[in-house]
Amino acid sequence: MRLLYFHQHFATPRGATGTRSYEFARALIARGHQVTVVCGAHAHGGLELPHDAARGWRRGDVDGIDVISLPLTYANRDSLLRRGWTFLRFALRSVRLALQLDYDLVFATSTPITAVIPGLAARWFRGKPFVFEVRDLWPELPRALGLRNPFVLGGMSLLEFLGYRCADACVGLSPGIVEGIRARADERLPVAMIPNGCDLEVFHPAKRARLALPGIGPQDFVAGFTGAHGVANGLDALLDVAAELKRRGDTRVKLAFVGDGKEKERLAALAAERGLSNCLFYAPVPKAELGAITASLDCGLMVLKDVPAFYRGTSPNKFFDYLAAGIPVVNNYPGWLAGLIREHECGIVVPPGDTATFADALQRLAADPAACRVMGAAARALGEKEFARPLLAARFVDTIETVAHQHHA
Repeated sequence: MRLLYFHQHFATPRGATGTRSYEFARALIARGHQVTVVCGAHAHGGLELPHDAARGWRRGDVDGIDVISLPLTYANRDSLLRRGWTFLRFALRSVRLALQLDYDLVFATSTPITAVIPGLAARWFRGKPFVFEVRDLWPELPRALGLRNPFVLGGMSLLEFLGYRCADACVGLSPGIVEGIRARADERLPVAMIPNGCDLEVFHPAKRARLALPGIGPQDFVAGFTGAHGVANGLDALLDVAAELKRRGDTRVKLAFVGDGKEKERLAALAAERGLSNCLFYAPVPKAELGAITASLDCGLMVLKDVPAFYRGTSPNKFFDYLAAGIPVVNNYPGWLAGLIREHECGIVVPPGDTATFADALQRLAADPAACRVMGAAARALGEKEFARPLLAARFVDTIETVAHQHHA
């Protein structure tokens, strides 16, 4: 089977962002399928492809995956208008490829929601089977984060509805996303729940070592946040925790921010203004390096804004990285991840907005290395049992093959 895979933010392990699509494409190839990925140009994608001047894109083989990278740059720190324009341009150029290339099945993954457009074109104009993967619920999350433009929200809602109604199957990354799909889709639509997963070799407890990061001492207890520094992450809450620790006279607990995003410069400036020397900011690193850094943290921070749509509607890569690395997780919002942490005793859940309890949790872990080791071992066990990447990749390939078989039949 030849599969055409649209993912605007595709990245490889040489990049500094999530590699779900890379891993799934590799799993398809291992089953004997051919995969062409169409993506944009992301600063942290880790792609180095030959330039095709005649077509105006870059194209090449990446570990057996045929990758077409369109010259459409994207960064989380871009303005909303610029990001929206980049999303729309990518979708329109992708439609052209969906109408021209030779393939048997089309797969499109959001975000953004405009990723559904080439899938719809393939379905409507060429009769190709279409599988739509939903990483965030649109327009629910943008609305919850303050977007009020009725035309933009209406457009998102229409694309979401068409995607659910026209796809041959959908993939949701969390229980809440699956529920959201089922609420708007035909009841007969197959919906698979395939969350983000654990890269158990890249993130491994055996990689734990002394953190070679500026500002970290050998006696420090380091709580790390590794991921996008965006509005949705609500990282001001961590600055408040740092301020509370400073007020208590705690100089041992350090908060390490590793990654990039629209909010990073503001957060770093605000931390400096507040004299929060216990907040340390680091540039994003390739995934291979991030594995060793994560395993060397004393705990991982799972933080989001207190938005009910997030409670069951997200599947953050960093959470699964923490599990694989075998470190405790401190989480500040309710929902399915909080339930996993409590059930498997692999970290501490604190109420949203409760700065003092968050600080208590970090100090409790810092004072009890044995408890950290037990929680870390439980985190790793959970990752191995339920979220191993090969397990989830096999589920993904089974879903794709089932749709292709039913269409052919």
